[in-house]
Amino acid sequence: MPGDGARRERVWDPALRAFHWALAVLVIVNWLLGKMGPSDMTLHFWLGYGVVALLAFRLIWGFVGPPPARFTRFIRGPRAVLAYVRDMVRPRPSHWPGHSPVGALAVVAMLAVLIMQVTTGLFADPDDYINVGPLASQVSSATSRAALRWHHRGADLILILVLLHWAVIVFYRLWKREDLVRPMIDGWKWVRRR
Repeated sequence: MPGDGARRERVWDPALRAFHWALAVLVIVNWLLGKMGPSDMTLHFWLGYGVVALLAFRLIWGFVGPPPARFTRFIRGPRAVLAYVRDMVRPRPSHWPGHSPVGALAVVAMLAVLIMQVTTGLFADPDDYINVGPLASQVSSATSRAALRWHHRGADLILILVLLHWAVIVFYRLWKREDLVRPMIDGWKWVRRR
């Protein structure tokens, strides 16, 4: 039990936690299929549709979900982000209620890259006549080839963001002595009101 005025609060609702873990599984499996999968990417496509559904849910939940899930509640301005970054290097828990200002930037970055990824996947055409995105016929061949290039670049960006996400979790656990994983499992977090 922290002695710095923090109290245990329910922060993450069940729907947001289910979204997080389902998205993590689908993104990791789809990334692996895209990099090492079979020549027939049918499963990759179906999992991609699952990612589209999860992203649609998260965008809606960002406006109508409980307060900690709402974008207006956790997206902060540059001053708050810089203040948090200065405090982030101190070896003590932040006990931030919900996403920290830096964590909010990570959420927005991940959502933006995943939206770009699923969009380019829908229009991509690798010219193999097998793994053509369902909307590739609606655009020019130059556009569908560009979508394919961006889809490959997006996979690299996703890998970077996921590795950064894991590194931050380890950093918080070891340096700041703050567990970011358990709250995403049970919803409860030590919070200090600001």
